[in-house]
Amino acid sequence: MFFGNDKKSKPQNRIDSLIGAGTKIEGNIIFSGGLRVDGGIKGNISEASDQPSTLVLSEQARIEGVIRVSHVVINGTVMGPVHAHEYVELQSKSRVTGDVFYKTLEMHVGAIIEGKLVHREDTAGQPIEAEPVVSG
Repeated sequence: MFFGNDKKSKPQNRIDSLIGAGTKIEGNIIFSGGLRVDGGIKGNISEASDQPSTLVLSEQARIEGVIRVSHVVINGTVMGPVHAHEYVELQSKSRVTGDVFYKTLEMHVGAIIEGKLVHREDTAGQPIEAEPVVSG
């Protein structure tokens, strides 16, 4: 039985912020809407607590830290765990060293994960276990 559009299952197409290629950031990032990363980040990335958001990592992106968002599309390198409340897409050039927590997963041929894939049922109202904070 369908109850209307399931907007939570797929990431949004709108990008509100861009971290360009050649840019390196050390520190944690909290964002809302859509964030595309073409550069490098050494720190944790999370969405604003009341806003479902989409993180897109291009082939050039390199993240060292914990990712905690509702939707994530990865085609770059992630060194740390990925916590997606809704949707994870691992594209063909993605390389993740860490566990991936997801509700819906799309994995392309060529994607590499060095860690566990952990399916989550409905996580509404349940706290997500804490991960250590990566410091620069």
